[in-house]
Amino acid sequence: MRNKILILFLFTSVLCFGQNRPLLYNVDDLPQALLQNPGTRIDFTRHIGVPFFSQIHIFAGSTGVTAHDIFSDENPNVNQRVQNVMQRITAGDYFSVNEQWEILSFGWKVGERGYVSAGLYQELDVFAYFPKDPAVLAFEGNADYIGQDFNFSDANFTGEVLTTYHLGYNYKVDPKLSVGARAKLYSGIFNVESTKNDGAFRTIETPNGPNFYRHELDGLDVLVNTSGYASLKERDSMTVDQAVAELLSRSFFGQNVGVGIDLGFNYRVTEQFAINASIQDLGLMFHQKDVENYHYFGSYGTNGLEPLFPELDSNQATIPYWEVFEEQLDANLKDETTYTEYNTWRPLKFNASFEFGTGKSILPCDYLISKKPRYMNLFGMLISGVNRSKGPTYGVTAYWDRKVNDNLRFRLAYGVDDYSLTKLGLMVSSRFKNFNIYLSANDIIGYTNLAKANSASLQLGMQFIFKDL
Repeated sequence: MRNKILILFLFTSVLCFGQNRPLLYNVDDLPQALLQNPGTRIDFTRHIGVPFFSQIHIFAGSTGVTAHDIFSDENPNVNQRVQNVMQRITAGDYFSVNEQWEILSFGWKVGERGYVSAGLYQELDVFAYFPKDPAVLAFEGNADYIGQDFNFSDANFTGEVLTTYHLGYNYKVDPKLSVGARAKLYSGIFNVESTKNDGAFRTIETPNGPNFYRHELDGLDVLVNTSGYASLKERDSMTVDQAVAELLSRSFFGQNVGVGIDLGFNYRVTEQFAINASIQDLGLMFHQKDVENYHYFGSYGTNGLEPLFPELDSNQATIPYWEVFEEQLDANLKDETTYTEYNTWRPLKFNASFEFGTGKSILPCDYLISKKPRYMNLFGMLISGVNRSKGPTYGVTAYWDRKVNDNLRFRLAYGVDDYSLTKLGLMVSSRFKNFNIYLSANDIIGYTNLAKANSASLQLGMQFIFKDL
């Protein structure tokens, strides 16, 4: 069981990076803006994404450490490099990765005020806090930490792969207000979570005891829940075709399921000034199939193996100290594998922004914005974040959005979050008749040296967008 926990933790740690997506938020002529705020204002009457290419999104980042800190040749002693990182990084630092691949996307105008959008996408989301105390204990030992607790609550991670089917409705209440909602059905492919661990290990001095030190493991309670993992670990000989078939079956509600909802609005306070907000993935996953959970718990204290030489008992037989020690461990520290169903909340995302427009230009063909000259320059600020097991992670982004003409626009953004204080981003969207293609990249400064970057983001997509029926 201990090996299983270690493997699962390494899986989450190696894959982890970060998440934020401000460059497409409130971009009124891209359908992807509806995925972030179903109540956003839009500038088209129907759309259909190029299958598998309407949105490819990868966002990665880590707080407190970069690849350069570990693999740099500036210090040839790799152990010293790791130790320097571990001294600096805290249990509040984290690693995360979020990938989203839109498979189908389409939408159309309904009546004079409504717009329906639907589709499906595959998503991977992994998040792990740095397990400060267990890592220090494993790497450095306890010799320099006498009397100090090593807390197992620092081990805190989640990971999931799923497919989302969604149907949204955007409605223009009046010329100032638009609202929207999106219903979601989740089909789970894989899930792992371990977020409520407890217990501490300590070594204390006992000069009057049978040994100078006493080692105590107090209230250990480590639980790792998994779904979609147990059946895969026994299929080492699975062929590529079998793996693809298994993945497809899970994507189409062949495994665990869940439900969720997105909500949002956009309100035009004045002709130039607007505010908006949204929440995404307010939902639950119900893990009922292919569930396997690993539970390790108990308390134990020992003064160590006292004799240095074999000792004989009253029958002149050697006392099996190691066997006795192992029996005591097994009696006090329990190892269980269970198959109990469990539920998990989806990582709730939230967005709120305001926007100010200047520089009137051509009339839009937009049924939701009314026939008024649109503003070619938009200046805005966005607060966005994700709720995690230890609290929300969030960032603030200021941007300049420039509509060069009806077929070309770009957005230049500067953001601050836990990953970086100098996050520069750029989005470019271009339209050729009804065909649209866009590309966005965040933390551009980090691209000059990815090894030293704390985060990186890339999004691209293409679709057909129509402004007239």
